[in-house]
Amino acid sequence: MRLYRRIIKVYKKDQVTVLYPQKLVNRIMRKTLNQKLISRGGRNMGWTDWEPVEGNNFKDIIYENKYHQELEGGVARITINRPQKLNALTADTMDELFHAFYEANHDPTIGVIVLAGSGDKAFCTGGDVVWEEKELRTQVYWRYPPPQILRMSRKPVIAAVKGYCMGMGNCLAYFSDFTIAAENAVFAQGGPRVANPVDGYVVAYLVSVVGAKKAREIYMLCRRYTAQEALEMKLVNTVVPVEKIESEVDKWCEEILALSPGCIEVLKATFDMEIDYMAGSYGQLARLMFPDWFTSLEAKEGPRAFLEKRKPNFWKIRKDELKSRRKSDS
Repeated sequence: MRLYRRIIKVYKKDQVTVLYPQKLVNRIMRKTLNQKLISRGGRNMGWTDWEPVEGNNFKDIIYENKYHQELEGGVARITINRPQKLNALTADTMDELFHAFYEANHDPTIGVIVLAGSGDKAFCTGGDVVWEEKELRTQVYWRYPPPQILRMSRKPVIAAVKGYCMGMGNCLAYFSDFTIAAENAVFAQGGPRVANPVDGYVVAYLVSVVGAKKAREIYMLCRRYTAQEALEMKLVNTVVPVEKIESEVDKWCEEILALSPGCIEVLKATFDMEIDYMAGSYGQLARLMFPDWFTSLEAKEGPRAFLEKRKPNFWKIRKDELKSRRKSDS
């Protein structure tokens, strides 16, 4: 009962009883007090400072909120905080992303979610190869693939991309409702380079973004694209200098917060219906075509070659397999 009292607080507003988490109540009261103090001081009404959200022990991400004092709506910023690994994803990172998005979506004071990467070098470079080599990727990718988190979000998501945006990081960017890129952003898919197949709606949705031919080029050739090239193919909404990306994101957030949050949520859900029919296929093609793919020699060769800083030798593995079959047949 003690724990329950600490977590839940009851408020009555217009004779309607509403249950809010205690830390959310504290945050709302603090925000209201700050707004009153600023108004009385005659200062310009703008944004509050970013404040970390209390009650979380995240290690791989930073979860913080700020509020617009005139519009009163809030923004949640979720930052992948593994700059030493170019913000690559592990199971822990994705688990923390899931929980932060869940909390932001259930916070009635938040109208927009910003997804970012720590530092200027990378937004996100996909799965951590060291982690993937341990054959742990299937435990997370097929349980709840990262783009699923964005697709199921009720609140609009803005990806603020600086530096490398590759692999699953690129998926996160193009699955966001809006993508704002810095001039130093680089976009790419590298699955075939490291023998890490992605399938299902995560791949198919890119067709809706850039068209079928360009989507195949991006995924099957593993080319890299500058921010300007990404803008030209409609992979991003706008490109700005690195030092101006935060102010640009603020402008987009302000535009969204000035509108009906309920209407925005309905529109987002309507747009997301476009890929609902594809969602169940994630991971199925890989499992059907290569049920033992992630334990195969070819799948292991990709990350091993990456870690050893050499080119993978996929065709040698295939030739060795062919020789082995011929021996067994003779």
